[in-house]
Amino acid sequence: MKTVIKWANLSLLVLFPVAWFAPLLRAGLLPLFGLSEISVISGLQSLWETDVALALIVTGFALFAPYLKTIGLALVHAGLLHRKLLPVLNVMGKLAMADVFLIALYVVLVKGIGLATVEVAWGHYLFTGCILASLGISALSGKARR
Repeated sequence: MKTVIKWANLSLLVLFPVAWFAPLLRAGLLPLFGLSEISVISGLQSLWETDVALALIVTGFALFAPYLKTIGLALVHAGLLHRKLLPVLNVMGKLAMADVFLIALYVVLVKGIGLATVEVAWGHYLFTGCILASLGISALSGKARR
C-alpha cells in the first residue's frame, strides 16, 4: 500500500504540468465563430497582463501549492522530510481547490448571463482529478505509517 501511495504521488509530478497546459474551457461570444480554448497557463498569461495581484494569487494556488505539496509528500515518503509537516502539506493541497471553484464559478456566471458560450473541456476534469488525488494521497499518507 505504501508503494502504491508513493507512486501515485510521483505520477502527479507529471500529471499536474499536463493539466496546466490542457484545455480547461472553450469560450467564445457565439458558437458560430468558434470557441477559444483556455488552459491554466493561457489564463495566467492573460491575467498577468491585466491584474498582477490576482495573477500572483492564482499562480500560487494553481501552480505552486499543488506542486510543492506533491514534492513535499514525495520527500516525506522517502524519509527526507519529517511527518510533522503533513498538516502543512494538506493545507497546500486544499489551496489548489480554490482554482477548481474559481473555474466552476466562472462557468456558472458566464452561462447565467447568456452573452457567451462556455464549455468545460477535458483539462478541467484532469486538473480536478489531480487535486482530488493529491488530497486522497495526503489522507492515506497520514494513515499509512500510524
